[in-house]
Amino acid sequence: MRYARIRDPAGTVRRGTYDDGVVTAAGETFDTSDDDVDLLAPCEPTKVVCVGLNYADHAAERNKDVPDRPLLFLKPPNAVADPDSTVTLPAGKQRVDHEAELAVVIGEQARNVDAADAMDYVEGFTCLDDVSNRDDQDREQNWVRGKAFDASAPIGPCIADADDVPADAAVELRVNGETKQSSSRDQFIFSVPDLIEEITTYLTLEPGDVISTGTPAGVGALSDGDHVEVEVEGVGVLEHDVRQG
Repeated sequence: MRYARIRDPAGTVRRGTYDDGVVTAAGETFDTSDDDVDLLAPCEPTKVVCVGLNYADHAAERNKDVPDRPLLFLKPPNAVADPDSTVTLPAGKQRVDHEAELAVVIGEQARNVDAADAMDYVEGFTCLDDVSNRDDQDREQNWVRGKAFDASAPIGPCIADADDVPADAAVELRVNGETKQSSSRDQFIFSVPDLIEEITTYLTLEPGDVISTGTPAGVGALSDGDHVEVEVEGVGVLEHDVRQG
């Protein structure tokens, strides 16, 4: 089963089942291709906990060592962007990259969770583009300028039950129809349960919070007018546009 959030023609936010772009909520159906129906980010996180260098090939392309524990950083709520939205790139930057990621949506409050129990706290999986301002990321340690700018985390289009997303689910990204990133979930250095255990050792995850599990090799610069598609097998396709700030 897959779930999505919409704003209906009356302006009411609804959550319902999602199938091929159609959302069914409270017995009514809404086609997200209609101009008067807005597809929203499928959750409202208090924080997005991102994982850096969770694919060995991406660590290599960034000339970084594979970490011996998960490399973590945060994106705040202002970073969340809806599916089909347009991301405005920070002005004056030479390189702002796309990063396709499988994202985990937390279903209930989680603190000090053992890896063996971690999936009990997961509502499901979605797609995320960790849009990254390399100009500033490579100059700072906390990555606020590099990672936390407005709309730097498009999420969606829906949340898929974890059981519907294969252990080797493909993770791909296309820019203007051309495949730029192609890998699979089974290439993670740190698994989803291991990530949940590590993160909840230090902070509490609330329902709706997101863990973005890292990106594979193939990251590249975005340009004004680009159309981006992030696809996770079993979830669907997150699409967004790009404009230069």
